[in-house]
Amino acid sequence: MSKLLDLMRKLGSDAALNSDYETDPQAVILRFGLSAEEGAALLDKDYEAIKRLTGLQDGQFSTQHSIQAYD
Repeated sequence: MSKLLDLMRKLGSDAALNSDYETDPQAVILRFGLSAEEGAALLDKDYEAIKRLTGLQDGQFSTQHSIQAYD
């Protein structure tokens, strides 16, 4: 699994990580070891780049809606 995909999944399930990302997204990106290209794609919400970098196809995830499930 790509580091970008791993971070995207964890942002949806880990409230503390999501809060950290909202406060300082660049710090979280660095903590997860994303490349400059992956970080830029995430920050810019660049759907085409995210698909290319993660290997996901249309319909496998949505960038238009956010579903969060926290313990």
